[in-house]
Amino acid sequence: MSHVTGTRRSVVGERWPIFWAGCAAISLGVLLHLPMLAMAHSMGNHLSGMPMDGWMYLGMALIGVGVPAALYGALPKTRPDPRAGADIVFEASNDTPLTRTHAAVIVVLTLGLVIDTMKPATLGFVLPGLRLEYGMERSTAALLPFVALCGTTVGSFLWGWLADVYGRRVSILLSTILFVSTSICGAMPSYEWNLVMCFLMGCSAGGMLPVVYALLAEVMPPRHRSWVLVLVGGTGLVGGYLAASGAARLLEPSYGWRSLWLQGFPTGLLLLAMARWIPESPRFLLVRGLQEELAMMTRRFGIARRHLPVGGSPELAQHGNQTRLTLSLVVTALSWSFVNFGLLLWLPSDLRDRGFSAELASGIIASSALVALPTILLAALLYSRWSSKRTLIGTILLTFIGLAGALLPAPILSDPPVLIAVIALLVIGTNGLIAVLLPYAAESYAMSVRGRATGLIAGSSKFGGVAVQLGAFTGLIATLGGAAIALIVPVGLSAVMVARAGRETHGRSLQELEAEI
Repeated sequence: MSHVTGTRRSVVGERWPIFWAGCAAISLGVLLHLPMLAMAHSMGNHLSGMPMDGWMYLGMALIGVGVPAALYGALPKTRPDPRAGADIVFEASNDTPLTRTHAAVIVVLTLGLVIDTMKPATLGFVLPGLRLEYGMERSTAALLPFVALCGTTVGSFLWGWLADVYGRRVSILLSTILFVSTSICGAMPSYEWNLVMCFLMGCSAGGMLPVVYALLAEVMPPRHRSWVLVLVGGTGLVGGYLAASGAARLLEPSYGWRSLWLQGFPTGLLLLAMARWIPESPRFLLVRGLQEELAMMTRRFGIARRHLPVGGSPELAQHGNQTRLTLSLVVTALSWSFVNFGLLLWLPSDLRDRGFSAELASGIIASSALVALPTILLAALLYSRWSSKRTLIGTILLTFIGLAGALLPAPILSDPPVLIAVIALLVIGTNGLIAVLLPYAAESYAMSVRGRATGLIAGSSKFGGVAVQLGAFTGLIATLGGAAIALIVPVGLSAVMVARAGRETHGRSLQELEAEI
C-alpha cells in the first residue's frame, strides 16, 4: 500500500471508495434542489404551498442513498474493544512545542466549529422571514427551533458515544456528512419538511462540539492544551454567530431567509476536503491495530505512551466527587442553554417587535458579538495562565451581571447604548461560558468516557432550550426582561455549585487528572 493510499484510508476508514461515492451522491442531491430555489427567487423567494418538482424528488432520493453509504464507508469494519488500552494514556511531554502539524489541526477544527455553529445560530435570523412567508404565529414558529434543539441534544449524546466507540475523527466526519445533506432545508416548500430537515441539521450540529474538544485535549501538549481548547472553542462559537448574523444582513434582504440554510453546503464540503488534516486519537489507532499510523501520528505530535498507576479508573462518575462535578457542570450547561436559546435565540424577533428594524436588530447582535472576540482571548489567557476553575466561575458571573442589567427599568433599557451594553454582556458572558465549559469538561474525565461525558454536558447545554421552546408553544415567548427574571437565580446557583464541586485542571497532565478519577 502506498503512503498516499494509506493516508486516505486513515482519513475515512477501510471502505473509502464507498465513503466518497456517498459524498458525491449527497452533493449531487443538494445541487438538484437549486433550480427550484432559483425559480423562487423570481417570485419573491417564496416557496410556501408549491409542489416539489421531479429534480427535487430525485435529489432527495440521492441524499437518502448517499448518507447511509457515506456513514458505512466512514465506519471501521470492526468495532474496537472499549476495554483495550484503558490503562494507557497518550500525551506529549509538557515542553513539546507547537508545530505546523498542531497549527493545521487548530485551524481546521476552528473552521469546523465556525461552520457547525452557523446553523443553530441562524435560527434566530430565519424565524421572522419564516413567520411572514407561512403566515404563522410566534408560538407556531417556535416548533422550528424546538425540533432543532431536540436534534442538537440527541446529536450531542449520540456523537459523544460514537466518539468513544469508533474514534474522534470518524465522529467528526459523520457529523459533517449530515451537515452537508441538511443544507437543503431552505428548499423545502412545506413547513413540515422544514421541521424534518431542521431536526437532522440539529443532530449534525450537536455532534461536532464535544468531539472537537475531546480530540484537542488528547493531541495538544499539556502546556498549550488549556489555551488552545478555549481559544478554538471560543473563536469557533463567536465566529459562527458572527457568520450567521453577517450572512443574514448580506443575503436575506435579496435572497430571503431560505438562502441562509444553503450556505451549509459549500462550507460542509470545505470541511470534508480538509479532513486529511484531522488526526485520530492515538488510543483508537492502538485498539484498531494501526501500528504504522500510530507511530507516525505520535512522532508528528510528539506524543508518548504512558501507563496509568494502579487504581486509576476510567468510569464516569464512579466516585462521589465525580458525581458532584458532573451534576454541577450539567446545571451550568442547562443554565447557559436557557440564556442562549431561551433569550438570545428570540432576541432579534423581540427587538423587531419593540420597534427596531430588521437591519438594526441584526446589527446590534453583530456589534455585541464583536465585543466578545477580545473576551475570548482574555478567557483563554486566564484559563491557561491563572485558573481553569476560577475562569469558568467568572464567565458564569459575567452572564449573571448581564441578566441583572436586563432588569433595569424599561425607559433606561430602551436607550440604544444601554441596550447594546446589556446585550454585549450577555453575548460575552454566554460565549465565554460555553467556550470554557466544554474544554473544562473534556479535561475533567478519563479518555475512555471523555466523548460521552463532554457530550452529556454539551447535550445539557441544548436541553434547557428545548424546555424554553415548549413554553413558546403556549405563547410564553421569551423577552429580554422576562427571561432575566426567570434565569438569574439558576445562573447564580450554577456558579456556587462549580465553586464547591469543581477541581483545578490548570497546569496538570491528563495522566495526573485521570489517575485521580
